[in-house]
Amino acid sequence: MTNHLQYDPRDFNQNYPTRSFAYTHDVAKHRLFNLPRLIELAKSMDRDRIEYNSGDLEPGQAYEDTPKIDLSVEETIRQIEDCHAWMVIKNVEQDPDYKAFIKTCLDQVSERLPDDAEPLEDFQGFIFISSANSTTPFHIDAEENFFVQLHGDKSFHVFENDDCKLVSEEAMEISPSKFRNMSYSPEFENRATVYELEAGDGIFVPYMMPHWVRTGDQYSISMAITWKTPSVLRRNKVRFMNAMLRQAGLAQAAPGKKPWADGLKVAAFNMAFAVINPLRKSEKSRRIIRKLFFGRNANYYYNEKQA
Repeated sequence: MTNHLQYDPRDFNQNYPTRSFAYTHDVAKHRLFNLPRLIELAKSMDRDRIEYNSGDLEPGQAYEDTPKIDLSVEETIRQIEDCHAWMVIKNVEQDPDYKAFIKTCLDQVSERLPDDAEPLEDFQGFIFISSANSTTPFHIDAEENFFVQLHGDKSFHVFENDDCKLVSEEAMEISPSKFRNMSYSPEFENRATVYELEAGDGIFVPYMMPHWVRTGDQYSISMAITWKTPSVLRRNKVRFMNAMLRQAGLAQAAPGKKPWADGLKVAAFNMAFAVINPLRKSEKSRRIIRKLFFGRNANYYYNEKQA
């Protein structure tokens, strides 16, 4: 088996899956991550798989105040050295080459897990292309993530939040209409672990662990190799239903607090998406469904005319 990710087994055993840890990798010069190949990838992706805006942001940037970039996706990548942009290409596992790469990495992770560990499912890839001195504001992600730095450097600020004092359980609820950026205060840095990443470095980011990121003095390319375990998938379904019910004025308990209610929510989620998912095959249909069920905010990564 190809071992792209090099980490100390003790770090993995002591920290996975609840604490972050650093490691190294050998894919910084991989052919999949040069700019011409990334332009080719971006051109092949549906527009709703690409999000980009100005990178001249603060950690606590409100999404509605985020400046846009007046360039096409392709030109943004071509001019990434000096256009002050931030971009993410989502779900790159839809491309067979990137799917094979992600699978190779996660097969390596699976091999390290004990026999009774949960399997890694729903694997996805997200590639970030950012100009120098760009910021990804404070947010959380509803998956587990081996993050690899491929070009340039980044300061990656990760925060302990076991007591939900930085990000509340309500803020962790999942809805397509909710912006990723979350409320931030400089006082949060008292809880931060800061990883200074260069090309060839990586960090494991646990499920729902708050973080924000700033690039250095060169443009940056990095990738999040993500997955969900069955228990994470279940929690996400509960958090999705909690958000829906809260919008109807019915505040809900956090996942795990009322197992019987969680079971009902998971069943309701599964039934609803059994109907909706076959309708989401095209970009146009996904955009219509998001707008119909979740409002215009759910199409935030388009410009206003497209949304």
